[in-house]
Amino acid sequence: MRLSWDKYFLAMAKLAASRSGCNSRPTGAVIVFNHRILATGYNGSLPGQPQCTDDGDKYCLRRLTLPDDSGSIKYQECRSIHAEQNAINQMAMQSSEIPFGSILYCTLEPCIICLKNIASVGIREVIFELEYESNDKKRDSFWKDKFKEYGINARQVTLSNEDKDLIIEIMLYKTSTRRL
Repeated sequence: MRLSWDKYFLAMAKLAASRSGCNSRPTGAVIVFNHRILATGYNGSLPGQPQCTDDGDKYCLRRLTLPDDSGSIKYQECRSIHAEQNAINQMAMQSSEIPFGSILYCTLEPCIICLKNIASVGIREVIFELEYESNDKKRDSFWKDKFKEYGINARQVTLSNEDKDLIIEIMLYKTSTRRL
């Protein structure tokens, strides 16, 4: 049994999320073109800055000190760069162009800010594991309509229990030893 391409790259995004420095919602992203990984990203602080996880599992300035209805100010108070932005930034740091029509795989449906960045660099498909949900349903539905407006195909893909079992088996198995 092999994972489909979509599930393979989604699993890679989940692996990228293991590097996250966010206590609230660890996320990962992978930019792909022609079945080749161009960059990965995860949410976390700026390079060289403390991660939220460095301050203990009860630290999250955004979640623990601001009320749920504080809206966009929460983004201003957050230490982290989103996984999607981080992957795009990795391409810029390499002085590499993101080919038009690339695909972004991410563990969480992108927010409106990331969606604008994604659209502006020519990514035309976003495949995500979990839908973005917040307490502001009006705002959530507003930006979900923006995918089509910005010319981006978005779809949800999830890993089945069988897919996860396969991944765990491979992770536990000494992959360079003979099977037969």
